[in-house]
Amino acid sequence: MSPRVGLDQKMIIKVAAELADVEGIESITLSNIAKKLNVRPPSLFNHIQGLPSIKKELALLGMAKLFETLKDAAYNKTKDEAIIALAYAYVTFANEHPGLYQFTIKAPDTSEKELEDASNQIIALLNDILSDYGLSYEDKIHAIRTLRSILHGFSALEQMGAFGLQISIKESLQIMVEGYIQLLKRLAQKNTLT
Repeated sequence: MSPRVGLDQKMIIKVAAELADVEGIESITLSNIAKKLNVRPPSLFNHIQGLPSIKKELALLGMAKLFETLKDAAYNKTKDEAIIALAYAYVTFANEHPGLYQFTIKAPDTSEKELEDASNQIIALLNDILSDYGLSYEDKIHAIRTLRSILHGFSALEQMGAFGLQISIKESLQIMVEGYIQLLKRLAQKNTLT
């Protein structure tokens, strides 16, 4: 194999992300990446430190793309409208980038500053949107965890083909998000009574 002209870390991560989305995260091996790039695996080490560094870069890329997707969806929207737009954007991102999305799920180790900062960007965005509901700090954390859980669960089930009945999946998502919004309103009401 002849060396690939222009091979760099960015190209390696791009190919790894494509592999993850098309063939699954198990396909992320140095051998598979090198094969896609038409180079020998040792050539990759001129640009990356190894498989763990590729996976870290995929997590950073995934979180950056997810953040931009959510931020764009919620732009100029508040409260219910922002939550609905964000929920649809999240599920769409997870479906369009199933492999890359997998790298966004795990809470980053606090020693990994870059990953923690990328994760905190998403949390800050959710926190800002939830601020419109007048929730306490603790209730915001519960609300963020709840939203993430229902959207991840919905996305994962949809990707695995678990919704086989001939009833609109989009409508199911809408009902779920509307239920979540009602929960936010109950939490907000609780805070005004205390």
